[in-house]
Formats: sequence, structure tokens, C-alpha cells
Amino acid sequence: MTRFSPEELKNALGTGLLCFPVTHATAQFEFDLSPYRAHLQRLAEYDAAGVFAAGGTGEFFSLGLNDVAAATRAAVAEATDGVPVVAPAGYGTATAIAMAKDAETAGADGLFLLPPYLTEVDQEGLFRHVKAVCDATSLGVIVYHRANARFTPATFARLLKACPNIVGFKDGIGDIDLLATLCARHADRLVLIGGLPTAETYALPYLELGVTTYSSAIFNFAPRWASEFYQAVRNRDRDEIYRRVDQFVLPYLEIRNRRAGYAVSIVKAGLRAIGQDAGPVRPPLTDLTEAEHADLDVLVKEIS
Repeated sequence: MTRFSPEELKNALGTGLLCFPVTHATAQFEFDLSPYRAHLQRLAEYDAAGVFAAGGTGEFFSLGLNDVAAATRAAVAEATDGVPVVAPAGYGTATAIAMAKDAETAGADGLFLLPPYLTEVDQEGLFRHVKAVCDATSLGVIVYHRANARFTPATFARLLKACPNIVGFKDGIGDIDLLATLCARHADRLVLIGGLPTAETYALPYLELGVTTYSSAIFNFAPRWASEFYQAVRNRDRDEIYRRVDQFVLPYLEIRNRRAGYAVSIVKAGLRAIGQDAGPVRPPLTDLTEAEHADLDVLVKEIS
């Protein structure tokens, strides 16, 4: 049973760091439920304002529908009081609607709507897609601005009028003009979420825009460090923020940027570095090389 109304979901998510857990895999790339649940339990010991099951860091784009359903139900089962669980939906409109309905049945507290699959999308088509999914659920919906789901201010304003359950906007593009418009015109309606890969890099300037939270992939393997970094951002402690950026984030980015898809691969490598192996990334992603693992191990040990 859903524990948060759309308004309550919005208010909860904006108060802290957001957890996007990896989705564990066996050597044959099957969903590995038991260590996934154990991972959720470990992360629950640290402060997070929301858990987004099977999101981008969780390899949503490589999971089967049954895996998405199982990951969502496990996250709901492991949910702690006061921390909403947000389930994913995406691909074509019919598939996204089916996922939205299943998320509600599973007891998720919100829906994370990822971009539609493959085809080029104009603004009218994007509007109809999002509206159809929102109409199919009573859950609060966070829309992901990324890839071919690129919203203009006018389109998103139309959606807010047409879909009262849209409560969040996650930016994965870095569209500062759009974010400034949303902050100026719709701040009372939306929780704005930083969603660029390795969001810590942009957390302080985004906060100045009005983006009070972000998805932290680093939280998977360094939850204490990630939580402390988030608190430094909220305190606007520039010296501490950029000390940590220089110490860890920049060399981490240097490894992450070596190959497409490493924004997810490096997170699973980080878990291996702390002895919590989540299995390989699923195709079409590739794992870090042994040398890159060694480089990351040194970095992770420095902040552990």
C-alpha cells in the first residue's frame, strides 16, 4: 500500500540525498535478489530521503520486466519509515503504463518516468506520452529530463496543468535555462532533482538554482562520505565541498570518463572495492579493466 500522497512524496524527496541502488547480477546476468536486499538493508542505515529502485544506476535499461517488478517489491519490503520508494517506468507508452500500474500494485510510493525508447520524439508526442502514463496511476510522478525526453518550458507547463500527480523533475542534461524557468515559475509545485552523472560535481551550483537534492551513485559504496558531502552542500561549505571534489570526485571522474557507460560500471567497481560485490554490469555496458579497478581501489580506500 502506498504510504505517500503525491504532495507528501514531493515534500519528502526534497529534504535529503536520494539513493539509487545498483541492481545485483549473477555471472549469467540474472537478477540476484538476496544480495540486492542485503545491499538495501546496509544503505538503510544511512540517511536518504528516497530510494529509487532499478533506476539508471540500477541498469533499468537492461532489466526484464520481471526483474524490475522484483527489484521494486524488494525495495518496498526493505523500506524504512519515512523513506519513500520510487519505482521506474519507461520504454514505449504501453509498457510504461503497465510498469506504472504494477508499481502501484507493488506498494511503491512514487513513479520515476524514464525517457521513451529509441524513436525521435517531438514535444506534442512527448506530452501525450507523459500524460498517458500519469493518467494511468495515482502515484506521484518524477519525470526524467534526459536523452530524447527533452522538455521545453512550454511543454512542461502544459504537463503540470494536465497532470496533477507530476511532483518532480530530474535533470540529466544540464539545461540551466530550463531549470531556472522551473525554479522561477513552478518551485511550489515541484521537487527539482540533480541527475547528471556523478551529481556531486554539480551539486553546489544546482543548489543555488533551487535544486535541493540529487541522485548519488557514490552513496552505493561510500554512503557516509556521500552523506557528509550532501550536508556540506546544504551548508554551502565551499571549502569542504571542493576539498572533497579535489580529493575524490575529480580522479573518480577521470576513470569514469574513459569509456561510455562507465558511470554505472564504476559504481559496481566501487562496491567490489569495499568487499560488497554486486556482480557484473549487464550488456551493453562493460566492466572496468583490472588496471582501472586497481586505480579505483586506491581512491575508495582513501575515503573509507
